[in-house]
Amino acid sequence: MAFRFARCIAAAAFATVMTWAFASPEPSRGQTTPPPATPAKPTTPTQTAPAEQSDAFGQQTTLTAQPMLYVKGSGDWDHAFQIISGAFKKLKAYTDKAGLKPNGLPMTIFTATDDNGFDYEAAVPLAEPPKVSPHDEIAVGQSPAGHALKFVHHGSYDDLDNTYEAITNYLDDKRIDAQDMFIEQYVTDPVSSDGKNLTVNVYVLVD
Repeated sequence: MAFRFARCIAAAAFATVMTWAFASPEPSRGQTTPPPATPAKPTTPTQTAPAEQSDAFGQQTTLTAQPMLYVKGSGDWDHAFQIISGAFKKLKAYTDKAGLKPNGLPMTIFTATDDNGFDYEAAVPLAEPPKVSPHDEIAVGQSPAGHALKFVHHGSYDDLDNTYEAITNYLDDKRIDAQDMFIEQYVTDPVSSDGKNLTVNVYVLVD
């Protein structure tokens, strides 16, 4: 499947340039830093850029940690959107019942990927941690923080393969060190959407 293949290309590219989880096969890359840019105003994965910047490719930003509710799991690429959408349905049911109001857009934090599938945390940001601890599959945590690059995808979830391939090429061309983690932030509600017409912000954490 093209989607799975492109995600694996992205994961492989991260492996060749990242300095967090494993070393670069090319010493020169390990000594290269992203080109300087005007510092961006700190933001979180739950915030979107102004409309005129929303489609910037490789926009530099800084993510700040925020409390979140999340469902942790694993899945295969052939059913990725169904799995992620199902996780967000569980989160919505819990927040509705507990009277909790999300403080931003939902996001999926991909913590590992390979040919067969992925590990993920489907998360909903909150202004503050809940007073009552969640139960069963729901957990409380903190969203990732640090320097990141933002990429925007418009279209179906399956077509994200094209965006990830472009991201891979961008990181390789710029020789940017990237962490072994990426985040999908859903401007389009993943619970009510059929996955065919989405706007997704992809954040790649960089060193």
